This record gives sequence, structure tokens and C-alpha cells, in this order.
Amino acid sequence: MNTITRLYPTPHEELPLQGLYLKEDLLGESQRAGKMFVFTNYISSLDGRIAVPHPSMPGMTVPQAIANPRDWRLFQELQAQADAVITSGRYLRDYADGRAQEILKVYKDPAFADLAAFREEHGFKPLPDLVVLSAGLDFPLPKELDRERMVVVTAAGAGRERIAALKNEGITTVIGGEDQVEGNALRSILEDRGFRTVLAASGPKVFHTLLAAGAVHRLYLTQAHRILGGEPFSSVVQGGLLVPAADLRLRSLYLDADGLDGLGQTFASYDILNKGRK
Repeated sequence: MNTITRLYPTPHEELPLQGLYLKEDLLGESQRAGKMFVFTNYISSLDGRIAVPHPSMPGMTVPQAIANPRDWRLFQELQAQADAVITSGRYLRDYADGRAQEILKVYKDPAFADLAAFREEHGFKPLPDLVVLSAGLDFPLPKELDRERMVVVTAAGAGRERIAALKNEGITTVIGGEDQVEGNALRSILEDRGFRTVLAASGPKVFHTLLAAGAVHRLYLTQAHRILGGEPFSSVVQGGLLVPAADLRLRSLYLDADGLDGLGQTFASYDILNKGRK
């Protein structure tokens, strides 16, 4: 079935899966607040795994035991509302190796034609800009990537030759920190480019950077009803202790009883109560 059950807020209600996150009106969130709205999305196992070692290549990947088309549909509904998507040099390396989820040409898939229409109807560019965070600049450039919609944010210690090479490719490259990209600098860079809505489709270290700077406003979290175990693994956030802790307030919770081969999964969203941290 293509329906889910709203558990919170009450009253409980059966709702269609398709279009669920399009109703979030993230552009409206930005307009009402008069500032950029940053949001992120993860899928996790019950034991907190968002990434595990790739079965045949070096590095980590989304666990295939929890990846599923119903969650992927909702991720795409969030991306459809983004002026820009934050990713990393690692994503481009994984893309070149054929092990990354497709975000560069997704609207060419007929299954997501309605999302392409949504972007046009709501005044978005055909594709979101891509903001690539990379301290080392050690990534390839996919042929299908439009250089004009790409921004690379790097650290002052990055190699001058690589920065020059990216600029020669027509790619905007800016410094966002000394040794690594810093959250406050990143926020300023994004705001200066006029982005209204930004999806952080990146790993747990970037989420930590954004949380520490108070630069992210909402978390969308799918929790798949499977326990994976295994080491090493990545969880939602990775980095030093957040002081004070990041406070989140539940905004919505849905049960997808038919997802994941009938095991089920939950779709939750949380408002992040931003404040200064270190």
C-alpha cells in the first residue's frame, strides 16, 4: 500500500506517501523567517547505523539492508525544495566509483517527473546548486555536472594549484576556514549566494559542523526496523562533544507499516533549537 499513518501530531490519520514531504513548504519556512532555512535527512537502522563498510570497495556506504524506494522518494521530495544541496568531495569520489546515490541527474528519471514539475511551478532552478565541502580538493569532476551550478568550499590550507584548476574549470571556489570548513563561514557563504533553502545531504561530520554553528534548522530521520550491528559504522553525527547539547523537538512522526518488506519504518522530523555551542 502507498499510505502511511500519522502518529504525531494527533489525530491519527491515514495519508498518501507520495507528496508527504512536499507539503512541508520549506520555501515558505524560509520566507516566513526571512532567512535561509537549512535541513538534513538520514535513514538509520534501529542500532544507529547510517553507513557501514562497502562490501567490495574501500570506504563506507548506506546499508543496503535499510535503503528502500519509499524512503528514497521522500528524500527526493525534500531535495525538490532545495536551492542548493551540500555534499562533500567524498560523494564525488563515490559517484565516480559507481557507489553513490544519484542526486546529479535524478529528474531525468520518469519516476520523479512530478518533482521536476514541482520545481518549475515553485520558481526553483531545474536542478539545485551543488555545494561541495572539501579540505583536500581530492575529487574528480563528473562530466554531467554543470560547472556553473557548483560551488566548492575549502580550507585555506588547500593546494593553490588545485584551487586554480577548479577555477579554470569555471567552478566557484571559496575559502571557508583555516584547516577545515567552519560552520559559521559556511553559513555566510551560502547566505551571500542568496540561497533560501539548503539540503545538507552529507555525512555525520558535516552535520556536526552545522549543529555546532547553530546553522541547521530541521532534521528528517527515517528509522528502519532492522538491527545491523558491525564495525566500523557511522551514526547521524560524528565529532566532539556538543556543549551545550543540541536540543531537538519532535515535529511529526509517521508509521510506514508496509515499508522495508513489511517490517516497517518510521519517518520523523525534528525542529532543531539553535543556540551557540563550542
